[in-house]
Amino acid sequence: MSYQNILFDVQDGVARLTLNRPDKLNSFTTVMNAELLSALAAVQSDKTIRVLVITGAGRGFCAGQDLADPAMAVGPLLPDIGAVIEQHYRPLILALQNLRVPTVAQVNGIAAGAGVSLALACDLVIAAKSAYFLQAFSKIGLIPDTGGTWFLPQRVGMARAMGLAMLADKLPAEKAEQWGLIWQAVEDGELVPTVDKLAAQLAQMPTRALVATRLAMHAAPNHTLEQQLGVEAGFMRELGWRDDFKEGVAAFQQKRAPKFTGN
Repeated sequence: MSYQNILFDVQDGVARLTLNRPDKLNSFTTVMNAELLSALAAVQSDKTIRVLVITGAGRGFCAGQDLADPAMAVGPLLPDIGAVIEQHYRPLILALQNLRVPTVAQVNGIAAGAGVSLALACDLVIAAKSAYFLQAFSKIGLIPDTGGTWFLPQRVGMARAMGLAMLADKLPAEKAEQWGLIWQAVEDGELVPTVDKLAAQLAQMPTRALVATRLAMHAAPNHTLEQQLGVEAGFMRELGWRDDFKEGVAAFQQKRAPKFTGN
């Protein structure tokens, strides 16, 4: 399938999805959003894909919603922004969170607004040291959306989340790493090779176990310890019947590297 606003390719089990509106810092439009959902559906259905990397073309990762998009037009009738969230952003974030493969955000520049949430919806976030994260909603009379009010407090705590959301201060990548918002900040020239190496590693790992780890981690805040122990038991039961568990044990016993298939 051809796309207007994204690039999508698959090599050696690694799917790479690039937001491709560099002249607009890869800001979201309804067309781009639909293309992202289409690409995620392709990842979900292609069993040869073992990991997804999301990045942006040019000097930005994603600057959030394009306020020039017709869906956001302010005229005699104000836009129904809630409908935009429900129809476009909510399905996108849920599709990403429920994807059958691990996900990596390669943040190459500014991540603002919904662009922050897009990155944080990925399992691992690697950012260039020149990159930064910005919640600018308060500057236009809105609140963080696309899961921002869910991701931020969980990652950095309530005090820092409130400060980022209310004051709309830039958070440099290195501080984002220190605060626990992202996994790693690397030198700009090392971003691509670092993510390439990580993606290749993830593509050789037990895919179902990695995704189950995500699902279990995300379930934990809503559970008591006793309930979470039950969640873990359920996943362990399922994974214990999988080929990758058998292969992992066999490789350990035979003192060799495992050859996982993602099954």
